[in-house]
Amino acid sequence: MYFFEVALLNSPLEPLTYEYGTPLKTGCVVEVSLRNRSMLGVVVNTSEQPQFKTSPLEVSAPLFYSKMQMKMAKFISDYYFCSLGEALNLFVPFQNRKEQSEKSKENLSIDLQETIEEKVLSTIVLSEKQNDALLFLQQHPVSLLFGDTGSGKTEIYMKYFEDVLSQGKRVIFLMPEISLTPQMQIRLEEHFGDAVVMWHSKVSKPQKKKLLESIYSGSAKIIAGARSALFLPVEDLGLIVVDEEHDDSYKANARPRYHARDMAIYMGSLYKVPVILGSATPSMSSYVKFPHVRLRGGHFSAKREFFFEPTREEITQQVEKVIVETKANEEQAMLFIPTRANFKYLICEACGHTHSCPYCSVGMSVHRKSNAIKCHYCNFSERIPSKCTLCGHEMLTSNRLGTAEAVHFFEENHPDIRVGQFDRDAVSTQTKLKKLLKAFNAKEIDLLIGTQMLSKGHDYHDVTLAVILGLDNQLNMSDYRAREKALSLLIQIAGRSGRKKAAKVLVQSYNREFFEPYLGNYEQFLEDEKMFRKGLYPPYRKLARILFAHKYANKAEESMMKMVESLRQFSNVEIIGYGVSQIEKIANKYRYQILLRADKSTDLIQGIKGSQVDLAEIDMDPIEFV
Repeated sequence: MYFFEVALLNSPLEPLTYEYGTPLKTGCVVEVSLRNRSMLGVVVNTSEQPQFKTSPLEVSAPLFYSKMQMKMAKFISDYYFCSLGEALNLFVPFQNRKEQSEKSKENLSIDLQETIEEKVLSTIVLSEKQNDALLFLQQHPVSLLFGDTGSGKTEIYMKYFEDVLSQGKRVIFLMPEISLTPQMQIRLEEHFGDAVVMWHSKVSKPQKKKLLESIYSGSAKIIAGARSALFLPVEDLGLIVVDEEHDDSYKANARPRYHARDMAIYMGSLYKVPVILGSATPSMSSYVKFPHVRLRGGHFSAKREFFFEPTREEITQQVEKVIVETKANEEQAMLFIPTRANFKYLICEACGHTHSCPYCSVGMSVHRKSNAIKCHYCNFSERIPSKCTLCGHEMLTSNRLGTAEAVHFFEENHPDIRVGQFDRDAVSTQTKLKKLLKAFNAKEIDLLIGTQMLSKGHDYHDVTLAVILGLDNQLNMSDYRAREKALSLLIQIAGRSGRKKAAKVLVQSYNREFFEPYLGNYEQFLEDEKMFRKGLYPPYRKLARILFAHKYANKAEESMMKMVESLRQFSNVEIIGYGVSQIEKIANKYRYQILLRADKSTDLIQGIKGSQVDLAEIDMDPIEFV
């Protein structure tokens, strides 16, 4: 009898020991029984016969995790403080198909010739500047393509893809989920045909099965997708590209709390393949850590003129006027609002009571269309109340503008302006996204009103006006990256306008003196920001956030204090602060937190491992602090 340590997929448990009659390889997928429940697991080690009685395991589907996948999973488990089973669950395993494998290699060779000779359906011609940038990227293991919006970053990627494919290798092309546009898919497929697969959360199960078949067979050579595409079973990898690398959606907000950009860089070093990070507004971390090539300007000669209106977040006469003028000129406009739905909070005019979620300590967002108020943290919803739940007063108001409210305003006051709503509520499927973008680019919509989705890599042909509201809310957040995020957002949204004609950008902000000097010079901002970060924040120092949540506040607080006391013995780890979280309660659980700082990740990991308590949820390299 042989004994094996098995990591249970998607389980927080440490590997358990099982027995089997024949030897098994590390990485093979097996079926095991735990408490009368059948589960899938992965063989992670052989073991000596233990003192206790072991259960038998069954060999399951012909699936296995490669050595590289096992190494990556081990790193994720150690660095991001999750079980090996939770880390392995991120990956899609390989198929055990020996005959198929030989056939695949044969097909790969044939398909490769087809790709080069036939499937490259259009010609990519780079400018001299783009060629220089490509040469730079090819000379570094990890590099940053710092290119203005519209400067041709995608063409450079695609030219590099051609080179990689010609060597018989494949590409992983990561984009934020929200940026997986029909436009990008069309561009890739126009050039590489059916060698392209698009992988994201909106793909149906039958479609995912079909896409996986093309990945297993080797016919899929460019795997484009959201952060989960990084964990697909790709052989012969030759390049990883992380587009819009600054985007926060690359960071997972549930365990394992990994950052896909950082994992792509680790994966590149493991597989010995180059990694390209691309952005018009790169993160401070990437700008400091990696060599970059600067690509200025764009294919468009049109200019953008910026105007600032010092006012709070609202549709002012000035905003209304410039949008009406744009419609009169038969041109298109975009209006950015930082919150979706109608308003952020519902407030009683008499007593000032905010209508909050009963399970979270946050205000409920108003959704007029569905006549409901919803919590965007736990998804609890109820009908819009007619009066204050505290004092009974019937006058309830809302203090922040939302997308649906803005759409309603223009539909009521300017029925001749055709309005489209662009947020997660209105664009909930890939089909709806395609339909909306097609209508906007066909000039069937005059004004597109949306949230941060507007800024995410979409290509709008004829926008001559961008209006940006609520930027000061972002700037004033209690986050060390608040200035970086606010300025990046402004530049990204402004960059969606003025592609063909001169454009105006109207910004509602009381902080013109901060934004204005950096509008055409983002690298100057990064250089200035270095002084603010040095000695305190990433990328110069490492952060970790420890979360404690329990239905009883005293239990969460006790766990936090116990860990604080243990952490004090680690002199290399600084406790920046601890106490009640900014959002005190989510999903009926009270929340406490500790924020830690150290010079090295290893110091943080050592300190946390040496003091961890049961309720502690670890967030390494956090990007949220609420």
